[in-house]
Amino acid sequence: MKAICVTAPRDLEVREVPTPTEAAAGHVLIEMAGSAINHGDKTFLKQPASLGVALPTVRHDVWGASGAGTVIAVGDGVPSRYAGRQVAIYRSLGRSAESIGLWSERAQMPYTTCLILPDHVSALDYSGSLVNVMTAYAFIDEIIAAGHRGILVTAGNSATGNAIAALARERGLPAAFLVRTDAARDALHAAGIEHVIVTHEGFTATLAELSAKLGATAVFDGVGGRLLSDVATALPVNSTIWCYGFLDAASPVSFPSALVMMKNLVIRRFSNFDSATVKDRGRLGAALRALEPVIEDRLYRTRIGETFVYEQIDAAMTYEGRDGTKAILTA
Repeated sequence: MKAICVTAPRDLEVREVPTPTEAAAGHVLIEMAGSAINHGDKTFLKQPASLGVALPTVRHDVWGASGAGTVIAVGDGVPSRYAGRQVAIYRSLGRSAESIGLWSERAQMPYTTCLILPDHVSALDYSGSLVNVMTAYAFIDEIIAAGHRGILVTAGNSATGNAIAALARERGLPAAFLVRTDAARDALHAAGIEHVIVTHEGFTATLAELSAKLGATAVFDGVGGRLLSDVATALPVNSTIWCYGFLDAASPVSFPSALVMMKNLVIRRFSNFDSATVKDRGRLGAALRALEPVIEDRLYRTRIGETFVYEQIDAAMTYEGRDGTKAILTA
């Protein structure tokens, strides 16, 4: 079968690799409908091998962390309800030497990396979704455990921002979202999201009033830089900023240290892999099952940009979609 594999220098190449026919214990075989190229793929592959960050161990060096397809075989120990079902997949939810990456015609993954999709949806619409959905789920679990009851999202119209919006609405948590343009605000309003602020000049006054009203003391930040510097000044007392992304990596975060003292601010890193939801196998399984009946919400769908065949991998990796659209690989 065809697959896109990663080389030692972290280049990508299309190869013919053995086609799996039987699923290993605890794994499912998936006929892939499509795989999204996420920002994390590009970031990781750009890192020099000399930094010592090891490549994930997968058979035949097949790349790909996000995708969707149909389960065609289940291994020993896999619940029978996975057989024949469409699934969204996020490889990083379960590490295994038996895994075959998702940028292939047929992948092999631990079943705990898969979310069962409704039969009537298009699997392709979820080919890059589960990483964002699980990030949102794990984040909300973490902030509730820490005693927070309101959320502020800086990259409000991102895929993860949309997933947080859907989950916050389901759980009855007040949430506010920052966006860069009026068009992004209008798109979120059209999706039923009420509290959206455009980061025009002077937005911090509006943010301070709204965040206090909503009790939005948990900040999910995917931007950093100047925006986070401004946001910090408008947060309620006892707020915590979880840093997840760095879209504005070129700008430093800067605010007076007195602000930390006055507001009792906490800044920390957020990682899916280090979250209690993902690290605990029981909690991860419960999260995946809880998401099954709500995954149809359009806020969870992958924003599909252009579709590329495997031989176009170089063009796919350089694709920069508008409004968060992703390149999708299909065999």
